[in-house]
Amino acid sequence: MSIPTPHISAKSKDCFAKTVLMPGDPLRAKFIAENKLDSAVLVNEVRGMLGYTGTYKGVPVSVMASGMGMPSMGIYSYELFNFYDVENIIRIGSAGALSPSLDLYDIVAAIGACTNSAYASQYRLNGSFAPTADYRLLRTFDDTAKSLNIIAHIGNVLSSDAFYSADEKCNEQWRDMGVLAVEMETAALYMNAAKAGKHALAVFTISDCPFTNKATTAEERQNSFDTMMTAALETAIKL
Repeated sequence: MSIPTPHISAKSKDCFAKTVLMPGDPLRAKFIAENKLDSAVLVNEVRGMLGYTGTYKGVPVSVMASGMGMPSMGIYSYELFNFYDVENIIRIGSAGALSPSLDLYDIVAAIGACTNSAYASQYRLNGSFAPTADYRLLRTFDDTAKSLNIIAHIGNVLSSDAFYSADEKCNEQWRDMGVLAVEMETAALYMNAAKAGKHALAVFTISDCPFTNKATTAEERQNSFDTMMTAALETAIKL
């Protein structure tokens, strides 16, 4: 396959920086480009999946939405890694708290991604693959967060194929295994990075707490996750 790809209209590999921040929401990508990056240029808008490249403190950084779910993340991260020579993808998303130690707006970094998805079946492995973060990215993010006086909770998350699950006990079962939070994209990102020999990390702001019924609004999720955005950007310019 050549570029542009079926899902990204950028005509040159140079349209993307080596490090791409990937929120799920296209409007969050737009918010970051307009409020955090200098000289941001729109480089993709196929299917409304907005992508921009600009600079942060003089360093080129891109931001592009992934959409919701592992199939969508799988498409966009695959094309960025394999056709646009992107080296690092940092997912910046929202997640639901499973651990009772987490509250709204807490920051989580995923060292690993459990999943109920069959995404790994394509590799025909004789066993179960454990999708994990790139250690250098994780360590850089953790060190950066500490330097900014940000507490980052590091541990396993669950990448679920179902937002509305028919199994009413599923969150309790994953919580009892020490899983910190639930989201819908990270396992696919980590697997694509592993297969491509690239680097990935997923970090989250807790947007809801299923066991206590606390939740943020769509507008709050779009605009107010500033702590996570800043930590991710500060990490990106150190890679």
